Amino acid sequence: MEQRARVLIDCPDTKGLVYKVSKVFFELNLNIDSNQEFVEPEHRHFFMRSVVRGDFEPNQLEHSLKKELDSSVNIKVVPPAKKNIIILATKESHALGDILIRHQAGELDANIIAVIANRENLKELVEQFNIPFYHISADNLSREEHEDLMLEKLSEFKFDYMILAKYMRILTPKFVSKYKGKIINIHHSFLPAFIGANPYKQAYERGVKIIGATAHYVTDDLDEGPIIAQDVISVNHRFNWRDMQKAGRDVEKIVLSRALKLVLEDRVFVHGNKTVVF
Repeated sequence: MEQRARVLIDCPDTKGLVYKVSKVFFELNLNIDSNQEFVEPEHRHFFMRSVVRGDFEPNQLEHSLKKELDSSVNIKVVPPAKKNIIILATKESHALGDILIRHQAGELDANIIAVIANRENLKELVEQFNIPFYHISADNLSREEHEDLMLEKLSEFKFDYMILAKYMRILTPKFVSKYKGKIINIHHSFLPAFIGANPYKQAYERGVKIIGATAHYVTDDLDEGPIIAQDVISVNHRFNWRDMQKAGRDVEKIVLSRALKLVLEDRVFVHGNKTVVF
């Protein structure tokens, strides 16, 4: 039966890689619907994303590629199935609401299996979309105690990615290491210049001319993980800090949805603290 799959390859660059991969596709009688390649110039690292179609088994294709290529090559064959995501939130609704609406409209190629928040004010919003909402309060708990409760709840689910939709808690290394490469965050792109509870007011006081947002993978280095997507918009002297905040929230929604689309379609390769995005 004909099916499609995404083939993801990265490895040190050597001669003949594209030939060897194409040879496997040809021998298995696969059509190439799309193909993108890139060689990172500084370290000469090769990246390739192909979408193939034909009558094959993903395990068979992966085995054939590993047999043809060197053992140092990272190979993943991914059927284009919906991925499961969990969303963490606090009290801001704009990023979460946008994801929920896109999901309901069929624009988000994922299953939202739960929303977990440390505040309860978003419960009514989430339940309107028939998605389970769990409130795990951080009141009177240490960061570690609260995270232990979070980890206990998260252990009940199988998911591919965790989305921080303005989740206003700093995650500990223990938490991050548990889900390494699976946590995606959105923040205003003023960091690290404007840190704190009201970055837009700080930006207004400095007279900034652009505002924006950055979506990135979460690492132990606060807001310094590999970047997936960014965008900015222009502002001027007519914007007060509340106007900037409203405009910034719009950018955050757009950037987060763009990053989610890229990740869910397996278009992002992480290499060190950078990404290659096809």
